[in-house]
Amino acid sequence: MKRRRFFQTLMVAPAAPALLAQQAAAPPGPANRPPAEDSKIETVAADLAGEPVLHFFNAQQFAALKRLSGILLPPINGSPGALDTGAAEFLDFLMGESPADRHQIYRLGLDALNAQARKLHGKLFAEVDAGQADALLAPLRQPWQYDPPADPLAHFLITAKQDVRTATMNSREWNSAGAGSGGRRMGGTGLYWNVL
Repeated sequence: MKRRRFFQTLMVAPAAPALLAQQAAAPPGPANRPPAEDSKIETVAADLAGEPVLHFFNAQQFAALKRLSGILLPPINGSPGALDTGAAEFLDFLMGESPADRHQIYRLGLDALNAQARKLHGKLFAEVDAGQADALLAPLRQPWQYDPPADPLAHFLITAKQDVRTATMNSREWNSAGAGSGGRRMGGTGLYWNVL
């Protein structure tokens, strides 16, 4: 007998008579029957069971970020898009752990995006149609420059485009679908983010 097992037995020995007496005293009935072998409890991942709790963005900012994510990286050729991978939810978590200058970029940018949508179309960015959204995202069609744009909206859009892409391509769903490996599955290497 191994030493560890010996000490475990010593720890349980004083409690054994009390447990046996308790079991013998319990009246027979459905509550004391062992569960049937075919009864199983189905489980589901916590992030699939309920609505995410916002950690950083307010509801209007998060709705705009979620809509923007879906536009920036939709599902293509069977690969999951940003909405399928929960990229906006991950970015909400990430911003809570990011430096203050990053907070500023996202908050000012999302507020500017909502303000532009309200000014031009009388509704928030999350509610605009595809054509209206395309016009609001015009700064993304500007040529790349080394220095970030001075306009907070343009700076945010460029930053968010990269972050949404990175969050989507490093997600469990993207890697499970084999989207990141040219159609080949990653083989369970676990190279994805998970906020849990």
